[in-house]
Amino acid sequence: MYIPQSQFSLWADFIERSFLEGEFKQLIGAGVINGATSNPAIFKNAILTSNAYKEQLSTLSHLSPKGKYEAVAQFDIQSAADILRPLYDEGDDGYVSIEVDPFLCDDAEATIAEGIRLHNEINRPNVMIKVPATEAGYVAMEALASEGIAVNATLIFSLEQALACAKAFERAAQKGDRVVDTVISVFVSRIDRAIDETLRSKGVKTGLSGIYNAADIYAKVEALGIPKCRVLFASTGVKGDEFRPSYYIDELLAPHSVNTAPIATIEAYVAGADTRIKLPVEVKHITDHFEAVKNAGIDMKDVIDGQIREGLESFKLAFQEILNALE
Repeated sequence: MYIPQSQFSLWADFIERSFLEGEFKQLIGAGVINGATSNPAIFKNAILTSNAYKEQLSTLSHLSPKGKYEAVAQFDIQSAADILRPLYDEGDDGYVSIEVDPFLCDDAEATIAEGIRLHNEINRPNVMIKVPATEAGYVAMEALASEGIAVNATLIFSLEQALACAKAFERAAQKGDRVVDTVISVFVSRIDRAIDETLRSKGVKTGLSGIYNAADIYAKVEALGIPKCRVLFASTGVKGDEFRPSYYIDELLAPHSVNTAPIATIEAYVAGADTRIKLPVEVKHITDHFEAVKNAGIDMKDVIDGQIREGLESFKLAFQEILNALE
């Protein structure tokens, strides 16, 4: 863990084959990161832009596009899991995540079946199966965690989503043979990017809505005390120059949590060396800010609902672009 006394972990939000053999190992060896995450957009950029995949893909012509994608992605996930395995064996996270087909997001049974299949085919204990937080996803999360499969609940923007995931993991912990690690991935910076321009024009402080939304979710999930379940802060990279590159790591330092970020963001955070714990945030600060947001004419429910839809669509689009390119 990056800050052991507070149980705060940093995970790399990046997977690419040549990176795994180089900088990934260096960051682990330096005690900077102790886990990694992936998603369809990350794999799209890696597979379609890196020469590291050409040789393997040349041997996969007999497979369907999805078969090719899974062969390539599973190879990388296995490699990352093997590199992280010593940390996992020491009880220091050591997880890497792979997401189920995002087109299955509204089909619980298909998501469960794919999650189990991916877990079995990858055959590494330190792999988390990533499941989007939809109504079908909550059913799948509970089922997978009950089967002893670690789960990363993803694309969470609202408190309602987070609590539904937490309750699914709580039920799984009560009925499974063993309690597995789970994370609830709350997306942060996308909310600010959606509304900060409007807030700026109204004289409301920017760069706080995503953080305060995440801080509220964190406090309420932590209060449940669900065994081996943590909040993970995702979408923590900064675009533009309004905020320092490490802003969304610095401001979301919280005990018993994970932050997954792009490599450049992690490097900026390490260079800044800020280890001051920032959460929990006083409830009054949160309520006062969102009252100002409301007075600026912004309906946060509409914003969050839009972000959930856009997040799912962006993952579906990235996945489809991979499949099209692998035809």
